Amino acid sequence: MGHWFQQNIVEPGKLPLLIALSAFVLTFAVTRMITRMIRAGKGPFRNITPGGVHVHHVVPGVVLSVVGGFGAVASGQQGVAAGVFAVVFGIGAGLVLDEFALILHLDDVYWTEEGRQSVEVVVLTASLVLLVLLGFSPLGVDELTGEQQQSRTGVVLTYVCNFGFVLTALFKGKARMAVIGTLIPFIALIGAIRLARPASFWAKRFYRRRHRARARAVLRAYHHDVRWAGPRRRFQDLIGGAPDRTPLPGPRPGAGP
Repeated sequence: MGHWFQQNIVEPGKLPLLIALSAFVLTFAVTRMITRMIRAGKGPFRNITPGGVHVHHVVPGVVLSVVGGFGAVASGQQGVAAGVFAVVFGIGAGLVLDEFALILHLDDVYWTEEGRQSVEVVVLTASLVLLVLLGFSPLGVDELTGEQQQSRTGVVLTYVCNFGFVLTALFKGKARMAVIGTLIPFIALIGAIRLARPASFWAKRFYRRRHRARARAVLRAYHHDVRWAGPRRRFQDLIGGAPDRTPLPGPRPGAGP
């Protein structure tokens, strides 16, 4: 194990990346634990509201990400400084992405259905960084032979083809497959070949007059969502906590007309 760690993590200069990923995951876990305690009214933690303004933890997260990012670039891949800035950047990124949904919607949606997007982005980010640590390279260039790596034409064609798969999967409404496909081209290829999501740009552009294709796309999307929506929601609730339930419209039980 020690030999594998030295050969695959330390020697290629991936140790700061591993440290940053560890700090990122730990920060997200601790932050979610604290916010869930604040929500439940337990423990000594409270929201920070100087002057009545709620300071979200994305604010210190941005500062730490900037400091850690610039510090990491300046310090290189070796030495104690690289490790320290990797920790700072990982903490900052964890705080920022924990409130990704807030940034996206420009609203405090932390405990709403929209807030699930933060959990999804954090899981996706950690998965991508882990794939990089395991040796996957963006757009699959690591799969080239030695002769192909020496040929600029081969590298360019590989980038163009794989990027085409990623872009097609994205246009078909398969964002997760497109993102993961930047590291594993086979995933992007599957997303590019399969039917598009009904509401995607691809479906609106190319299925407009293909009624059978549009009907198949709707049916496939329905079966996929029915199969995976429940497990995905339970996984997100386990990691980030269940969102607030939106009250149904109409008078509450016991309320007057």
